[in-house]
Amino acid sequence: MEELFILGAGGHAKVVIDTARKCGYCPSAVFDDDETLIGTAVSGVPVVGKIHDLSENTEKNAFIAIGSNKVRQKLVTRFFKMVWPTLIHPNAYVAPGAKISPGSLVCAGAIIQPDAAIGSHSIVNTGAKVDHDCLIGDFVHICPGCNLAGAVKVDHGSLLGVGCSVIPLISIGAWCTIGAGSVVVRDVVSHQKAMGVPARIR
Repeated sequence: MEELFILGAGGHAKVVIDTARKCGYCPSAVFDDDETLIGTAVSGVPVVGKIHDLSENTEKNAFIAIGSNKVRQKLVTRFFKMVWPTLIHPNAYVAPGAKISPGSLVCAGAIIQPDAAIGSHSIVNTGAKVDHDCLIGDFVHICPGCNLAGAVKVDHGSLLGVGCSVIPLISIGAWCTIGAGSVVVRDVVSHQKAMGVPARIR
């Protein structure tokens, strides 16, 4: 089993560690900038130090177990020599022809249909559904229970809240936030927040 560093010791790290083990990796060390967590463990993996203290030249298999899209982007830029595997839980379904880019996580129960594409360092969380021909950018977080219909486009850095739904052919711009439970029936331009049924800009 290949060794894997875990960056981040929050609740999301538990999901990442479980998925990593099921994918054949051996999570060996967790790093987090909260000094009070050093010496503790996450799902049996010791928290050994701060992310901040890792050398920018570190060359290891690593995975960023942090939900914040902006933080993941910053860490990827900083640790340019890390090797970022793709983690797909065995209880997820990824159709032939779908593409999952490096550093991304597909959680248990997620469904990714034919010709969908998931960018780098994105999260398709528990039970989320990404239908055919969807294009998901880098550093996106599709939260648990989201439903994206066919040919939806989500640009980089956006967050789709728990249980939201997006009808076919909708485009959501970069760094948008879609509120939990919202139903998106119109395009959302970059850097906007939308919520409600139907979703409106707030």
